[in-house]
Amino acid sequence: MRYERNWAGNYTFSAAECHLPENLEEVQALVASSSRLKVIGSRHSFNGIADTTAAHLSMERMNRILSLDRDQNRVTVEGGVRYGDLCSYLHEQGYALHNLASLPHISVAGACATATHGSGEANGNLATVVYSLEIVKADGELVTFTRDDANGEFFGAVVGLGALGVVTKITLDVVPAFNMTQHVYEGLPLSEVRNNFDVIVSSGYSVSLFSDWTDTTFNQVWLKQTAPAGADVVPGAEQFHGAKLSGVNLHPVPGQGADHCSEQCGIAGPWHERMPHFKMAFTPSAGEELQSEYIVPREHALPALEAIANLREDIAPLLFTSEVRTIAADRLWLSPCYKQDSVGFHFTWKPEWEAVRQVLPRIEALLEPFDARPHWGKLFTMSAEQLQPLFPKLPDFRALALRYDPEGKFRNAYLETYLFTS
Repeated sequence: MRYERNWAGNYTFSAAECHLPENLEEVQALVASSSRLKVIGSRHSFNGIADTTAAHLSMERMNRILSLDRDQNRVTVEGGVRYGDLCSYLHEQGYALHNLASLPHISVAGACATATHGSGEANGNLATVVYSLEIVKADGELVTFTRDDANGEFFGAVVGLGALGVVTKITLDVVPAFNMTQHVYEGLPLSEVRNNFDVIVSSGYSVSLFSDWTDTTFNQVWLKQTAPAGADVVPGAEQFHGAKLSGVNLHPVPGQGADHCSEQCGIAGPWHERMPHFKMAFTPSAGEELQSEYIVPREHALPALEAIANLREDIAPLLFTSEVRTIAADRLWLSPCYKQDSVGFHFTWKPEWEAVRQVLPRIEALLEPFDARPHWGKLFTMSAEQLQPLFPKLPDFRALALRYDPEGKFRNAYLETYLFTS
């Protein structure tokens, strides 16, 4: 079999076939016997990061939850597990993950490998709770990286972009399960964001600001908060910095029905049914779409926001919606949040690539003074010369990749261009 396209339909893969191993021994044999190979996850990337002209390897049949260590508060899963399935299991066992992305459909290994994130002042990206990784390297042998390793290679391996090998097993830190609510507010003035940004983004466990940039307001604020034990409904304030509380569920894309969205209106529910914007059982977001995201240091949040607002008339006709959210700093070498508290500026575009491709360089030029780092799995037009200096540990990562894959078995055109071309 082969996968022809990614989830959004904007990217066509070049691989002639896709292997679907069912156990570790099959993975090792496939890797050892292949000259070129690339792991493909849940196909939620929007660019060529997972493409290859050789063969794909999918971990979708290796999707078991292997163990739950209640003494260490850690769960171990195979590389093909998706967040929706893992979250349901953890909640039944009385545990939770610290954060989730907008979509619960993505694979754990793929999300961690690209530093995909959720939202929250104190919440690092999804990879920050990785405790250990089991990887099949280029010669077919197994290597394990743990946070306790003295040599520090672990911090290079976690956000590995698939360059080190096949992640067959991953162990994550977990926390006690909790309930959450979310309230959505409409019509947040940009002036309020300018004057009270720190207060606004720290008002909940997770805060997302949505705008289609048709005017000088944010269409919606999604405010997610932990719920008191035993609460069924937690009323929200009628006003939030000039925005009005919605009494009905809303979709972050104006005009879209909210059936696919997680429950709102202060109705308390399990953490994994409130943190994602979308339900596991439905097709996420708007369907066919394009996505870009740029992550800037927290101290540059407001000037970066102003820069984007200045392009409002050019951006708005191409947008479904845009989201602004905060992410805590981490120590992972290729994370866009490496050693810096950050703000992500996310764009969900209409499927009009030629027009989007014209506007992305203008956004990137305006954000360049603020050291904006792109999300690895989304659309950007920055050159390698522009991108590489933004990741100070990139030379160390190159050396790490060369140790575990000296012949470049797991490389592809994307990795060659952005990581290995100096």
